[in-house]
Amino acid sequence: MISSMQNLREKEFSRLDAIGQVYLDYTGSGLYPESLIREYSQWLSSELCGNPHSLSPASIASTHHIEAARTSILHFFNASPDEYMVIFTLNASGGLKLVGESYPFEQGAHFVLTADNHNSVNGVREFAKAKGATVTYLPLDAQLRVRSLSLPAVDRSKPNLFAYPVQSNFSGVKHPLDWIDDAHKQSYDVLLDAAAYVPTSVLSLQEVKPDFVTISFYKMFGFPTGVGALIVKREVLGKLRRPWFGGGTVRFVSAQNKVHLLKKSSEAYEDGTLNFLSIPAVTMGLNFLSQVGMKRINEHVTRLARRLLDELQALRHSTGLPLVRIYGPTVNESRGATIAFNLLSPSGKELDYRLVEEHAIRDKISIRTGCFCNPGAAEAAFQYPAVKAYQCFEQLSPEDFSLQQFSTCMNDKPVGAARASLGVASNEADVQRFIELLREFTDYRGESKPRIIPDIIGA
Repeated sequence: MISSMQNLREKEFSRLDAIGQVYLDYTGSGLYPESLIREYSQWLSSELCGNPHSLSPASIASTHHIEAARTSILHFFNASPDEYMVIFTLNASGGLKLVGESYPFEQGAHFVLTADNHNSVNGVREFAKAKGATVTYLPLDAQLRVRSLSLPAVDRSKPNLFAYPVQSNFSGVKHPLDWIDDAHKQSYDVLLDAAAYVPTSVLSLQEVKPDFVTISFYKMFGFPTGVGALIVKREVLGKLRRPWFGGGTVRFVSAQNKVHLLKKSSEAYEDGTLNFLSIPAVTMGLNFLSQVGMKRINEHVTRLARRLLDELQALRHSTGLPLVRIYGPTVNESRGATIAFNLLSPSGKELDYRLVEEHAIRDKISIRTGCFCNPGAAEAAFQYPAVKAYQCFEQLSPEDFSLQQFSTCMNDKPVGAARASLGVASNEADVQRFIELLREFTDYRGESKPRIIPDIIGA
């Protein structure tokens, strides 16, 4: 297994070693295999495709490739075309916004979500609140898990929605897929954010039946960017009510009578002209993952994650106290290969995560820092008291607000972390090089300030 995955790296990701870089941000974006780019370049050179909203030969060619990509997506996720359909979006966030704006929230309905969610899921609450639905967060425990699914009792005649990530983009926690069936039994539709899960894990829509699934293809195989998908149950699609229409989404529009009819297919939710020159690359990328084997990829990253977790926990100051505080599970059970952490001084105080970023940039190592657009997981990880955090937010001017001011108000609690995530091209040498970088902070007391001063929360 080690040898075959190393051969894959040498064949498909040789640029990593050629330029001397370590890439540990696969939760941020996958890396494209070189064969995908060659295949795609050949396809571009040999095809003639045009705007698909026509019956010209070029338009028909585009339509053919778009429909082939839909079929490939359903096949990859083991989804029956009689049960599910694919709506192309810009990314997972685009799919989440589409559900949020179109779901028929109303007075007496419920929107429930775990505290561990990407901001693009958190944003759905604004649509729910605007329509009078009750919004409820399920809290996280010390391991950043929801130990048991406890959904509020609901009026079964109302539209109720439960949203969660099958894998956390903050901590790597894998939340149970059997929640889907549990939620259905309690009269909830289920919105599954699968963006961080599907790059390295199998998701079969024959085995589990979420109503909505959102994904970004660049997170799976690096290319193309700007193309994602919302996979939706056909029977649930009829619940959605679009508040807007645009080019390509309608069968009929009248300006003088102010009426319109949406299309009956997925095209009713695909605004304007699809990215018809990029979508064919999705089929190629899915074929690549299938050829490597998702089970094989999962075993590979799981083994490397186990080593990285062990190495991080073995790092100690000369006093014997730990150098690293890991947020979330410290063992491999029910977690992915995404690890968030902060370094600690010999006194146990969190060091500024930007110092780690600064050293990583120096050593040509790509990691992620910040809160990763997951404030709920960050609040739980950093143990923010809710009342104190709200008071600090209220007393800081919106115009002058900064994370550093917020940290000071919160008695110097951390406002971000470092995150390393592994993927198909990762190897033992990457892990070792990263550990050697962190080892430099042994007995470091935080005497200097980072020169890089970003004031953002990483996406």
